[in-house]
Amino acid sequence: MKVLVVAPHPDDELLGCGGTLLRYASEGVTVGWLIVTGMKESFGWDLERIKERASEIRKVQRALGIQADNLYQLDLPPAGLDSLPLSDVIGKISKVFSDFQPDEIFLPHPGDVHSDHRVCFDAAMACTKWFRYPSVKRVLTYETVSETDANLDAAKSFQPSVFFEITDTLDRKWELLKLYNSEMKDFPFPRSEKTIKSLAHLRGSQVGYEAAEAFCLLRERNGQGDTK
Repeated sequence: MKVLVVAPHPDDELLGCGGTLLRYASEGVTVGWLIVTGMKESFGWDLERIKERASEIRKVQRALGIQADNLYQLDLPPAGLDSLPLSDVIGKISKVFSDFQPDEIFLPHPGDVHSDHRVCFDAAMACTKWFRYPSVKRVLTYETVSETDANLDAAKSFQPSVFFEITDTLDRKWELLKLYNSEMKDFPFPRSEKTIKSLAHLRGSQVGYEAAEAFCLLRERNGQGDTK
């Protein structure tokens, strides 16, 4: 099986499904990672910070067992995806889907307050039509603390229906998140050890596990010839 996580920014992949990706890697699943935005000098980032971020990405890539060919970086402007023609973003993501041929994809939730997350969802969803991307069998959205939970529109709230146990990978998930040092802070900041582990324990308690990650299942195809 091949699984692709679409991350608007580096750290979204770990926040949303890091424990699940670690589980998949240990089970021999081929994991792909698509990072949609990136740091560039033309976007106002200094060279030292760009190098630091590249190092963070390499460390996470290795820890998740992702081969170099299965790491995709589009380097689009952070906090600026909504300024681009959606068709351009769709085209870039489409090429990744066609190249990697994922069976299962993890996307940011469409109700997230960050515009980059919403654009990524809209663009990636356009790449799940069965007759154009027949490899895709299952589509799920993940929750990102400080984005998904900040939504005030009840109609777009996160209502999970799939839970992956991450009891054995939760501590490792946090260790990897600490690589993104500038993004993690002390509690009660949302992206803190206490918050992230508490959410995992809450999701676990909803389905009888010590710890879990939760997802919304949007589509699943399970017919003859669809299993691998």
